[in-house]
Amino acid sequence: MPVAATLTVDEELNILHDQLRRLKIEYEIFFNNPTKRPPADIEWRVTNLIRKFSDGTRMNFAQRYRYNEMAQRYAIQSDLWRKKTRIREEGYRRPQDAILSVQGVAGASEREARPVYGVTRGAKGSEEPFSVQCSDAESEHEKVESLYKALNAAKQSAGEDAGGTFDSFAAFMKKKTKEIRKQHGCDSVVYSVEMQDGRARLKAKAKK
Repeated sequence: MPVAATLTVDEELNILHDQLRRLKIEYEIFFNNPTKRPPADIEWRVTNLIRKFSDGTRMNFAQRYRYNEMAQRYAIQSDLWRKKTRIREEGYRRPQDAILSVQGVAGASEREARPVYGVTRGAKGSEEPFSVQCSDAESEHEKVESLYKALNAAKQSAGEDAGGTFDSFAAFMKKKTKEIRKQHGCDSVVYSVEMQDGRARLKAKAKK
């Protein structure tokens, strides 16, 4: 009997992303079709995947950011879907109920930052800093790439433009590392991705 291939974390997060998109479409169809049943099967798959990664232990920094963004989005949307489903089942008792059923809840509820399914967060609600130590950015390709992915994930989580290409980032790292080593006479440089005032920041510190 053939053994099923084990999916990587990134592959399972891709599945979660696709299932979330499909779930949103199916709920839109459900609320616009009186005879349609709610997409319980898809929602069950989504909640199972979210719970599977809830402790964050299997994920790196970039994966945790991606997971947390999807889990936050699902928490907000599922709350809205529950309200709209209750209104649909009980009937439109108030004019604002009908508005909610068609337009949904917008504004503050979508901007809330709520912890979801036990994702580890820092003292002020930010992710714990991701850091790498570089002595030769040109030869340490994996470290530079992981830092690039973590920085982009942090920017996306904060709603910022992801910025330039990996090649331009690698060139910056090569130049910056040489400058800091020369200036401080150090062996290596520790780079960290941190969230400050809701924005992603890349910090560098000389390491003796």
